[in-house]
Amino acid sequence: MFKTTIAGSLPKPGWLAETGKLWPRWMQEGEALARAKLDATLLWIKLQEEAGLDVIADGEQARQHFVHGFLEQVEGIDFDHKVEMGIRNDRYKAMVPQVVAPLRLKGRVHAAEAQFLRAHTDRRTKFTLPGPMTIVDTVADRFYGDRVKMAFAFAELLNEEALALQADGIDVIQFDEPAFNVYLDEAATWGVEALERAAQGLTCTTAVHICYGYGIQANIDWKNTLGEEWRQYEKVFPALAAISIKQVSLECIHSRVPADLMALLAGKDVMVGVIDVASDTIETPEEVADTIGRALQFVPQRHLIACTNCGLAPMSREVAQGKLEALVKGAALAAERVR
Repeated sequence: MFKTTIAGSLPKPGWLAETGKLWPRWMQEGEALARAKLDATLLWIKLQEEAGLDVIADGEQARQHFVHGFLEQVEGIDFDHKVEMGIRNDRYKAMVPQVVAPLRLKGRVHAAEAQFLRAHTDRRTKFTLPGPMTIVDTVADRFYGDRVKMAFAFAELLNEEALALQADGIDVIQFDEPAFNVYLDEAATWGVEALERAAQGLTCTTAVHICYGYGIQANIDWKNTLGEEWRQYEKVFPALAAISIKQVSLECIHSRVPADLMALLAGKDVMVGVIDVASDTIETPEEVADTIGRALQFVPQRHLIACTNCGLAPMSREVAQGKLEALVKGAALAAERVR
């Protein structure tokens, strides 16, 4: 009754990259690295299948970071002279590349891993891309001089790659926009418009993931400043309900997001976050089913998909596997409860 999937990232094995980090160092180089990336992708394809997930992702194993994995194949970006910049309204600092010239794709970005994913599972597949607003918030602009103009430039490139991913046979293309929960007024206007441009012409299932970030300390500290109710979604959900994006992924379990905000997404499929990415404690099936039950007060059964709050990249493999199993068992228990 309730389909299951993940938000995107999964932990990288220690033989591929440093573990427990969002910006890990690769442990291989050249052809050995390319092979290791696909080996890790295959590992997680099979582990997702074994857990029972309905929609399988590549786990972002071939990307050092969910944004920079795309940027590395874009002309006009200088990675050799990174600068320190505040990200997500200065929530934390990072060394970021600079946009120094007109943006163009060097060629395909994710062909190898997308085609590999499609070839190694018979289940529905999902591939994630960073959204335009979030990219803009993760690079230093030394060329465009205008965030909106640069966002639409990135949206055109994202659209080019998304159309190619669709041709690769990917069933769900998801754009990740954590910046939507930070720049609320901009997200509801040009942020959503740039997202729509990125999805232009796609006939596969389209999705957007909006969360409160990975379970790192900077994000946990920020959440503690947001008060008793987290109402950021209230600003952007009506705008998303009016565009063509078919699915919206949101944070739910162990958050202070009022469940009734999901009603603002009437007509959309809602990927309800039922797995906490800020804790190594593995949820019980009962906890997952309870979260689904609360969401069902505002989301019709046919539109509810069980998902993780965000990516699992910084976690250990063992914890991530346990959480995937809990996700599937909890969704099955929730289905039993409503039959």
